[in-house]
Amino acid sequence: MPQAFEATDLLLHQTVSDIQCSYEEGLAACSVSSLQREQDSATSSLWIFPADGSPAWQMTRGVSSDICPRWSPDGQQLAFISDRAGDNQVFVIARAGGEARQVSRIDGQAAGFEWTADGKSVLVTAALRVDPNLRGARAQPGAALPPENGPQVIWRLGYKADGLGYTLDREIHLFRVDVASGEARQLTDGPFNVRSAHASVDGRRIVYSRTREADEAHRSDVWVMDGDGQGARQLTHAHAQVLFPRFSPDGRWIVFCGTLAEGDAQVRPWLIETASGEVRPLGDDAIEISTEGDNLQFVGQDSARVLGIVARRGVQEIVEISVPEGQVTLRMGGERQLSQLACARDFLVYAAHSPVQPMEVHRCRADASDEKCLSSLNAWWQDRPRASFERRQFEVPDGSGGTEVIDGWLIRPAGAKGATPLLLEVHGGPAGFVPFAYGPIAYWSMLWSQGWSVLALNAVGSASYGREFSDRLRGRWGELDLPQHLCAVQTLQGEGLADERVALAGKSYGGYLACWAVGHTEVFRAAVAAAPISQIEAHWGSSDSGYYSDAYAMRSDQDVALMRRLSPLEYLRGARIPTLLLQGAEDERCPRAQAEAAFVALRRGGNRDCEMVIYPQCGHQFTAQGRPSQRMDAIQRIVDWVTRWTQ
Repeated sequence: MPQAFEATDLLLHQTVSDIQCSYEEGLAACSVSSLQREQDSATSSLWIFPADGSPAWQMTRGVSSDICPRWSPDGQQLAFISDRAGDNQVFVIARAGGEARQVSRIDGQAAGFEWTADGKSVLVTAALRVDPNLRGARAQPGAALPPENGPQVIWRLGYKADGLGYTLDREIHLFRVDVASGEARQLTDGPFNVRSAHASVDGRRIVYSRTREADEAHRSDVWVMDGDGQGARQLTHAHAQVLFPRFSPDGRWIVFCGTLAEGDAQVRPWLIETASGEVRPLGDDAIEISTEGDNLQFVGQDSARVLGIVARRGVQEIVEISVPEGQVTLRMGGERQLSQLACARDFLVYAAHSPVQPMEVHRCRADASDEKCLSSLNAWWQDRPRASFERRQFEVPDGSGGTEVIDGWLIRPAGAKGATPLLLEVHGGPAGFVPFAYGPIAYWSMLWSQGWSVLALNAVGSASYGREFSDRLRGRWGELDLPQHLCAVQTLQGEGLADERVALAGKSYGGYLACWAVGHTEVFRAAVAAAPISQIEAHWGSSDSGYYSDAYAMRSDQDVALMRRLSPLEYLRGARIPTLLLQGAEDERCPRAQAEAAFVALRRGGNRDCEMVIYPQCGHQFTAQGRPSQRMDAIQRIVDWVTRWTQ
């Protein structure tokens, strides 16, 4: 008899991130993270998975966090970022293993890095402390910094970030670090942040993304400089966001991902011709690039194509995009999420997972044949109950008097027959799509272990279904998408697959829609709203990104009447559905006052069947990045709440 899924299974689960291959040998270096009960923290170590299927081995061990593995150009050394010496710094270790050697000793925290093509240097972005009282001006040499717990001077917008808190006392700048000597030279300086950098093959130029200054600090552009840091010039001007620019091997092109409108979450590929400086889209706007990392890669010395991970109809797939034509060819897909793409001469290596299959490292041949799973990091899943998983389509109201068809994922216990209790899950965004990562949705597997079904929809507003489908929800939050969710539930009930025991859960925008539903329907017997938005007007002024993301979502930040009409707070007084609110205390994306206001409205309206749980020292990603004890608590509370109120 399989053992039912439990919240403590989070301690068994391992997650793969940041895969990179040595090009010739096809050795895939990965950062593998796991949770430690004793330390109540997460650790990560480096593993090597040969793409030819040879036995894997663990490269680093211990309680440190070892991330961002990067092979040297000759494949003989592996560099990575580690906190083993205190601050995050760059280390290198020989391919054969042994003791890691510290390379960088920058007076700050290393945030990312890349090798130069000659293998002699690494380009490191590092966060440096600055004096916010100078309001962006440069300090005199040797000037003392104010105490870290001193007054926090706010002198421009973009002064905080979820997971970081107040940010005007630090800047992220670019350094060139000599690998042999550790000598570091700072290449950028000013009141801005460098996000990433990449050197041309000949080493003469560096392309990088950096933020703007003053109240446009949330915007970013592509810049280029000489290899010694001189001659910096801006290449893009119209974009709101740029991500991971890189040179083609022949230096003719720069590819990057980006958006034009502030607050637009759907990222597409772009191209710069280096000789002329012309910026143009790479392909049409139906290409949505995953933003989890550097997902556009030239392979070897081929400058005529890039490989990347795109989002299409609710899943992430590997595609090839021709340069400069922008023609897209599918290389690897399936009803699953592919991530962390790495390329070698003969292989593609990537992580793959679905709600009913844990994350593992996979490979296929360069021609997409001969797919093989390389890892067994989560073999413990074999001892747990199975579930069926299928894409379903539902005919739902389109908000204009007609109907349309949307996708959803239906998960049912293996062998289930007839109607079961149902959890309706609402994803975040809203311009996102249903996530498959086990950790934040571990309560799905706990519920199907208890005989529940789970329905997760990509309703109107979701990304990966085209620009029109996503844009249609702007200015119509709740009013347009809640009827689609309710219609899908009714369809399953009509088919005899779900009974009247229906619960609702969602986080971020999903928390918003959960609160909206509580105030507009009595279909659900229980609701869970994690990190919700309850008052859009207040969120606009208090979120780290609300002043531009809410303006995009509402089509304007001037229509206060619309913000109030679409705010769940206006409808929660008198709502009777038992509601659980979960919130990170340090959340800057959907600040905790949003959950608190919803809780007060429910209680003052007479709802005694509502509770709120605050997780100290946690940000918006508390279910994915909080302490293990907090993650397990949140998962268990969700299961306990929905099962308690649906008896």
